[in-house]
Amino acid sequence: MATVTLPGLRRAISHAAPYGNAWKQRFTLTTNSAGVVAGSDQATALAIGDVVRIGWLPAGIELHDSLAIVPTAFKASTTIKLGFLYEDGIDVTDVPQDDDYFHAALNVAAAGRNRANNTAVLPVRLPKPAYLVVTIAGAAQDAAARLEVVIEGLNQGNP
Repeated sequence: MATVTLPGLRRAISHAAPYGNAWKQRFTLTTNSAGVVAGSDQATALAIGDVVRIGWLPAGIELHDSLAIVPTAFKASTTIKLGFLYEDGIDVTDVPQDDDYFHAALNVAAAGRNRANNTAVLPVRLPKPAYLVVTIAGAAQDAAARLEVVIEGLNQGNP
């Protein structure tokens, strides 16, 4: 199982409007025709159990929802988990890391648009920076695919 990191995660634009604290950020995961993550630090195709850091979530964001858009489907039988893991890898008792916070088994083997469906979680405020992560399940990749994720919440500022 590998951990793949996309470049420039901490340089992503994060902005709150001057008249409110609504927050949305878009993140992308693209694989080439060999199943390798485009622009990543890994040169091999995604395998079952691989974790891909597709984004960076700043401390103080209260997570509410996600929209996962699959314009180009992944290999047949592929599912993913979508959640967050802390940048430093250390859990916080009040808000533990959750690699399936938004989705526990999202079918990405078909094109579509999906809202977060993990009903076991409530909105949480991140006490420290975290990575938005995708964990591959169901099938290893060997084809071009694309996943767009929009995370929604409130920017509550640093805790």
